[in-house]
Amino acid sequence: MTKADFQKLDHSEKKGEVVVRESISAWKDAWLRLRSNKYAMASLIILLLIVIMALIGQSISGHDYRSQDYMATNEKPSSNHWFGTDDLGRDVFARTWMGAGISLQVGLYAALVDLVIGVIVGGIMGYFGGKVDEILNRICDILYSIPNMLIVILLIVVLEPSMFTIVLALSITGWISMAWIVRGQIMQLKNQEYVLASRSLGAGSGRILFRHLIPNAIGPIIVTLTMTVPNAIFSEAFLSFLGLGVQSPAASLGTMINDALKAMTVYPWRMLFPAVLISLTMLCFNIFGDGLRDALDPKMKK
Repeated sequence: MTKADFQKLDHSEKKGEVVVRESISAWKDAWLRLRSNKYAMASLIILLLIVIMALIGQSISGHDYRSQDYMATNEKPSSNHWFGTDDLGRDVFARTWMGAGISLQVGLYAALVDLVIGVIVGGIMGYFGGKVDEILNRICDILYSIPNMLIVILLIVVLEPSMFTIVLALSITGWISMAWIVRGQIMQLKNQEYVLASRSLGAGSGRILFRHLIPNAIGPIIVTLTMTVPNAIFSEAFLSFLGLGVQSPAASLGTMINDALKAMTVYPWRMLFPAVLISLTMLCFNIFGDGLRDALDPKMKK
């Protein structure tokens, strides 16, 4: 072989051999995969619109959700009353978005309580194990064996029906699923090398648990949180439908459906709008939760 057998590459050809890929964080990678999920993003946009309308819906309607007009009872949807009126002449549009706001608040507050209690209890069970895990697990088993709706109804009957009572009742057993999911994640992570290194450097159990283990389990925690919200929304609507939820004159989607049930065939719009809204909200939360689960699952990476 001679020198003539070799050809010197110019700068552009050398650069073409280099494989360059932008370094992105795990959260950005999850966001890119979530953004590519059309159904999840459409659900997120619809949920944001529902939240915005729950905040401003009453003000743009021009009617107060409590005001009664006995001269305009059971009117069909019109330019004056966009969703019609109920049997007391109250604007269904204003009451629907007022009810949506209450349902979203109940779902959010219940999910936050479940998050705090579930993460703390589940983290303690998974990290310490042994007797601590066994005792807390037995307590969770006992609470989980009691019908959740029975506890909720009994508590609301004993206490005065209100949003606080509903959130408290839903939170008594709602945190158990979160605790078990966090427990499983912590048990998988606690034997990793970075935990051993942190323990060797003198870090205490609290620091290891809340600074290293729980942040690395944040994906399943967020997914479980998004699934908790629609369950709480449905429970609130069901309790309001039974007359155990938010009391009149406050509006609730479940209360509106119950009031419209008697005249469903004559005045269908009174039930149509709250029923569609609660169904759409729960559907979007579930679709978005599924998309979020896929985006945060490392096994789903291509």
